[in-house]
Amino acid sequence: MVGIVIVSHSFQLAQGVRELAVQMVQGKVSLAVAAGIDDPDNPLGTDAMQVYQAIASVYSDDGVLVLMDLGSALLSAEMALEFLAQEQRDKVHLCEAPLVEGTMAATVAAASGSNIEQVIAEARGALVAKATQLGIVIGDPSFVIGEGQKTQTTKEIRLFVSNRLGLHARPSAQFVATAARFQSQIKVRNLTKGTGTVRGDSINQVTTLGVRQGHQLAITATGSDADEALAALQALFENNFGEDGEVGEWGSREVGEPVSGGAQEKNTFPHLCSSVDHLQGIPACLGVAIAPIFQYHSSPIPIQQYHVNNIEPQLQRLLNAIQAAQQETQALLSQSSTQIGDAEAAIFDAHLLFLEDPVLMEAVQRRILERQLNAEGAWQEVIDELANNYRSLEDSYLQERVADVVDVGQRVLRLLVSNASVQMNFSEPVILVASDLTPSNTAMLDPTKVLGICTTSGSVTSHSVIIARSLGIPEVVGLPTGILQLANGTLVALDGETGEVWIEPQPDVLAALEAKREARQVKQQQTFAAVHEPAITSDGRQINVFANIGSILDVKVALNNGAEGVGLFRTEFLYLQQANAPSEEEQLAIYQEIASVLETRPLIIRTLDVGGDKPLPYLDMQSETNPFLGWRGIRMCLARPDIFKTQLRAICRASFGHQIKVMFPMIATVEEVQTAKAILAEVQGELRQAGIPFDEAMSVGIMVEVPSAVAIAEQLATEVNFFSIGTNDLCQYVMACDRTNPRVASLADALHPAVLRMIEQTVQAAHQAGIWVGLCGELAADRDAVPILLGLGLDEVSLNPQAIPAFKSRVAQLTMAQAQAFATSALQQGSAAKVREMVTSSVLKQI
Repeated sequence: MVGIVIVSHSFQLAQGVRELAVQMVQGKVSLAVAAGIDDPDNPLGTDAMQVYQAIASVYSDDGVLVLMDLGSALLSAEMALEFLAQEQRDKVHLCEAPLVEGTMAATVAAASGSNIEQVIAEARGALVAKATQLGIVIGDPSFVIGEGQKTQTTKEIRLFVSNRLGLHARPSAQFVATAARFQSQIKVRNLTKGTGTVRGDSINQVTTLGVRQGHQLAITATGSDADEALAALQALFENNFGEDGEVGEWGSREVGEPVSGGAQEKNTFPHLCSSVDHLQGIPACLGVAIAPIFQYHSSPIPIQQYHVNNIEPQLQRLLNAIQAAQQETQALLSQSSTQIGDAEAAIFDAHLLFLEDPVLMEAVQRRILERQLNAEGAWQEVIDELANNYRSLEDSYLQERVADVVDVGQRVLRLLVSNASVQMNFSEPVILVASDLTPSNTAMLDPTKVLGICTTSGSVTSHSVIIARSLGIPEVVGLPTGILQLANGTLVALDGETGEVWIEPQPDVLAALEAKREARQVKQQQTFAAVHEPAITSDGRQINVFANIGSILDVKVALNNGAEGVGLFRTEFLYLQQANAPSEEEQLAIYQEIASVLETRPLIIRTLDVGGDKPLPYLDMQSETNPFLGWRGIRMCLARPDIFKTQLRAICRASFGHQIKVMFPMIATVEEVQTAKAILAEVQGELRQAGIPFDEAMSVGIMVEVPSAVAIAEQLATEVNFFSIGTNDLCQYVMACDRTNPRVASLADALHPAVLRMIEQTVQAAHQAGIWVGLCGELAADRDAVPILLGLGLDEVSLNPQAIPAFKSRVAQLTMAQAQAFATSALQQGSAAKVREMVTSSVLKQI
């Protein structure tokens, strides 16, 4: 009997069609579904592997009929056929008939014993009865049976690229993420270079187009939402992919751009080539470092490639490793965003898209299916092939992306073979020596312990160098390989401006380098003269400046940048970095370590805030239609008291002898606060009974990030000791826009008067109740927002550590009268753009 497969973007739709068909024939026909994808945030889509498995489950020598809804369903079905042997492929037929009517007609025909040709004919004629009922003539050119899915309109736009480095990793990631949000098939080609057409949802294919500044691209979209897709992509180009080419330490250029001689600081010290143990490399990150070396050797993960008889376990192993790699990368992205800023951390957005690349996954799955390879053997083979493709490109910048391919590839491979991740922790300061470092390696370095980096490969535009530069670690790349033979502990000095490295430098070299380092430090101290002073306006109004952190490393960076405490410890990083929820003892150790570094400074610990854009697989956070409006933040914690109480116990225990405060996220009702406080009181009672000390007067606060919390701020203020406004979420809820959706992301500007009025209302309610109010969203790091936030009366701000010096400097040049005038004017504007125009057109634009 003929088997039937239903392929749809929607799992629920496909199941409904199957249920109806089964009822019509009392289960006489083998029906299978291949629908939806395993992505809680974006469940709509199709997967070639699912289609293949569905075909295999109903396969019969009588034939298999595959019916599809639209767009990529056809592509997935065509790809699935490639996994079949030729004799099987000949008996599987893709049918253009309408999904619902076609399935009903085909199922009835198959149940009656019709052959595959008759079943196909019935499916294709499925609309005749309906057309007759509606009085539509089938020959009417406005009504074409069976051709709708084959002749969908294709739209095209042509755009020029203005980014300095073209579509490098970060803008490529934005392009692919945007393309993947639509049902239409997106394809792109580089007209300037005359390349072939590639899939717009493949990060590797888009990146390897070699798109540079000034190149023209042709972008096509085929499908029902083609116009919307092209409009969203065009908006990315018009917005320059969010890159503004800010002036950095190397001069006026985009981060990662090759350094020209004129962009470097003037070198007032001569090249010191008096020693035979002097090496010349390429200057990558400014600064002088003198310390013993530590040799880092990246050992390839040993694997075996072998034949397997049962492919299903291998496919599942691959899926599990990919999911675990995504979780690790998400944690690294979140932590890097806090430590080095969103722009540089976006490198890991590209890594996440790499793990979702359908072309890559299909290539690995094909090797497992067709050649019956084990998962790690198939994965390594595809990664090696992809890395070689990058190496063969003429564009040197794209050649450097091999490091990203290897980085992601090794992460998945390590998870497949259950190897532990490599941690580089040092008890004493060192200069790290390696052949090269991956972006992941570099992002995890502690700049207080790794004073410098020397590599024999790499370039000033590599992602690892960009991260090192953001961390402030001097680096020299392209050194002779002989440096890799030095013994650990050998004293080395490097100059990140000239690219020189000295092995066991002579006293005169050390003296000159010390003088240069001191001169640089003096210059930095002059630049940030007031960084460790309070943020006080010129007429004496002080605002507390704290830091947002995700790890112990962030605390050290924050204090160096002038943080007066921690206003937001994002504890979700502790949960994202491992496969199971951290224990009470694990959390206690981290909280105590951070509190010890802060000494008497405040530490505000936000309880677990996952959900939305931060799912945790091991907490059974199921897919939700609107995850930002779903089971997240305090809602999840109250539903899982076992998780919540474990964290609260660790926080309370760590509070003894320190200034720790606890803060609850995503509060929308008074009842939520009261319930959370009751659980906290229960935990404290248990500790008290057990004789375990804690801070009996520990302050309790809430995040104000939901409009309902603003509306009832007067009642909430009677329940807590402080408010902290989270403008990232508050903005998206007030403006009704998903801040991760490029089509509406432009609405997510927290300087919109509607959001500013929410802040004003919250501040007023807090002060009337006699409690203080802070702000811990990204808005605090926005230069245009500083006078407005100050004028609205905030008592505290908490921002990423790198933004603290600029914030303090801005405050010092303001008076409260000026700030209040700006706040008043901002509240009267009609848009965020008008607010920014008002600020930048003022005399403050010179500050």
